[in-house]
Amino acid sequence: MSFLIDSSIMVTSQVLFFGFGWLFFMRKLFKDYEVRQYVVQVIFSVTFAFSCTMFELIIFEILGVLNSSSRYFHWKLNLCVILLILVFMVPFYIGYFVVSNIRLLHRQKLLFACVLWLTFMYFFWKLGDPFPILSPKHGILSIEQLISRVGVIGVTLMALLSGFGAVNCPYTYMSYFLRNVTDADILALERRLLQTMDMIVSKKKRIAVAHRTMFQRGEVHNKPTGFWGMIKSVTTSVPGSENLSLIQQEVDALEELSRQLFLETADLHATKERIEYSKTFQGKYFNFLGYFFSIYCVWKIFMATINIVFDRVGKTDPVTRGIEITVNYLGIQFDVKFWSQHISFILVGIIIVTSIRGLLITLTKFFYAISSSKSSNVIVLLLAQIMGMYFVSSVLLIRMSMPLEYRTIITEVLGELQFNFYHRWFDVIFLVSALSSILFLYLAHKQAPEKHMAL
Repeated sequence: MSFLIDSSIMVTSQVLFFGFGWLFFMRKLFKDYEVRQYVVQVIFSVTFAFSCTMFELIIFEILGVLNSSSRYFHWKLNLCVILLILVFMVPFYIGYFVVSNIRLLHRQKLLFACVLWLTFMYFFWKLGDPFPILSPKHGILSIEQLISRVGVIGVTLMALLSGFGAVNCPYTYMSYFLRNVTDADILALERRLLQTMDMIVSKKKRIAVAHRTMFQRGEVHNKPTGFWGMIKSVTTSVPGSENLSLIQQEVDALEELSRQLFLETADLHATKERIEYSKTFQGKYFNFLGYFFSIYCVWKIFMATINIVFDRVGKTDPVTRGIEITVNYLGIQFDVKFWSQHISFILVGIIIVTSIRGLLITLTKFFYAISSSKSSNVIVLLLAQIMGMYFVSSVLLIRMSMPLEYRTIITEVLGELQFNFYHRWFDVIFLVSALSSILFLYLAHKQAPEKHMAL
C-alpha cells in the first residue's frame, strides 16, 4: 500500500513538472512561431519533467520522504527513461527534422534519419575510449555504460557554463568595469550617425538622378537585359554622367559605417543606463554581489588548480568539512552531524533552484538568438538534449555536496562509476573556461574605448 501512495506522489509531481515544461515551451520558446510539432513539445516537456524529478528524489533522499525501496525503484525508473530519451529518442528526431528540411531527401527521410541516428550512436559510444569510464562488468546498454558517456558531455557543458558564469557575473554586476559615458559622448556619436545617414541619402539620390538621366536619353533601352546587363549598367560610365560604380562603393562603405555607429550608439545608451542604475540602492546591492562573486571566482579557480595539480578529490562534503574546521579552530561544543545535514539540505536546494533557473534563462536566450521558423524544432530538441545531460551530470556532481549517508542510494543507482574522474574533469574544463573568459572579457573591455575613439 505504501508503494502505491509513494508512486502516486511521484506521478503527481511528474505531471506538475510536465505541465510547467509545457507552459514554458508555449509561453517562452514558441510564442513567436505558428508552426508547432506536438512530438517536439511532448519530448521537451517529458525531458524537463524527468530531469526535475531527479532533483526531487535528491530532496526526498535528504528529508527521508517516501519508503527507501520506493525511492530506489523510482530512481531506477527515472534514469532508464531519461537515458532512453537522451540516447535514442531525441537524437533520432533531431535527425528526422534535419532531413525533413532538405527537399531532396523527403521521400527517404525515415531512412536518412536512421542513418544519422546510427552515426550519432557510433560517435557517442566511441566517446568512452579516451576516458576512464568503461566498465567491462556491465553490458553494452546498461545504465552504467550509458550514463558514463552522458556524464562526460553533461559535465563538460556544466563546467563551461560555470567557468564563464563565474567570470561574467562580477564583470556584469560591478560598476568598476563600466566605461565613463557622458551625454556629450552620446550626442556626438548620434550627430555622426545622422551625418552619415544624410550622406547615404544624398549619394543614393545622385544614383537615382543618374539612372533617370540615362533613361531619358534612351540608354537603358539599348542596354542588354538580364544579370550581365545589370552589372554592365553599374560598372560602366558614360561621358558626362556619374560614375555609378564608384558612388555605389561609397554608399556600401557608408552603410557599413552607419551600422557600426548605430551599434556603438546603442551600446553607449545601455552603458549610460547601467551607470544610472548603479547609483540606485538595487544597483549598489548588485555591485556588492559583484565583489563577492569576484572573490568566489578567484577562490574557485585556485581550488580547481590545487585539485588538478595534486590530483585531489574531497571525500567529505564541503559543508561538513567547513563546520569541522571551524569547530576545531574555535574549540566549541557543536553537533556537526546534525547541523551539517540541515545546512547541506539548504545548500543542495539552492544549487537545484539556481541550476534550473539559470539553465532555462540560458536556453531561452540561446533559442531567440539562433532559431527560425524552419530550424526551431531542431533547436528545441537540441536544447532538450543539453538540458537532460546537464541535469544528469548535476546529480553526479551534487552527490559530493551531500553527507555520506545520503550518497548511498544514489551510488547504488548510478552504479560503479568513476565519480572522482568527473570531479577532476569538471575542474579541468572549469579552469580552462574561466581563464579563457577572463582573457576574452579583458580584450573586449580594453578594445571598447579604442573602438569608440576610432569611430
